[in-house]
Amino acid sequence: MVSDMDKTRDPVNQAIIEHRNKYGTQRLGIANNYTWTNDPRHLLFSMARYKFVAKMLSGSGRVIEIGCGDAFCSPIVRQEVGYLKVTDFDPLLIADAVDRSSEQWPIDAEVHDILEKPLVGEFDAAYSMDVLEHIPTEQDDVFVNHIKAVLPQNGVLICGMPSIESQVFASVGSKKGHINCKTGKDFKQLMERHFGNVFLFSMNDEVVHTGFEKMAHYLLCLCAGPIK
Repeated sequence: MVSDMDKTRDPVNQAIIEHRNKYGTQRLGIANNYTWTNDPRHLLFSMARYKFVAKMLSGSGRVIEIGCGDAFCSPIVRQEVGYLKVTDFDPLLIADAVDRSSEQWPIDAEVHDILEKPLVGEFDAAYSMDVLEHIPTEQDDVFVNHIKAVLPQNGVLICGMPSIESQVFASVGSKKGHINCKTGKDFKQLMERHFGNVFLFSMNDEVVHTGFEKMAHYLLCLCAGPIK
């Protein structure tokens, strides 16, 4: 017997009911649940960053994410690449990511502290969103070197972080964790020590552009050709 909860008034919507009945419903990750509750639009900004990564790395075979958090946005990248491994130093967040894993967009997840040791394996590309600003400045090169260890000569890294100029508008909680925000110039110079080609992008809200980085809330470096 079909209940009222299994049939929609518009037949166009019937497919979503059938999908729910067959696969259940997805839930937010524990970190992004907090974001959605307290600042819903910020989740859009995060997803836009992952969309940028996804399109830049579209067609890549093997990709790794450093500092995935609860990995809620990671399927956006997985949709464009052949294989995705996500890593984070927090076992609780990795456990949550595994618990929500999707058969449609499968992702491998691993607990790994990027500052303790290099990654293992070889990947065509790597990316890291909102991690570098939490790392002490004196460990900048350790962070990048440990990522480079798994990239081939033509490998790519995309790294994103809030700009130092944005911090006057940051919340008290964010400021406590953001110990290493940079200017666009300093961010680019760091990456140029490690890659032959570095392209700096600016970002305001969900819009990525090539505008004046001192007016950007967020910075993205697209890096290619690791210097071994």
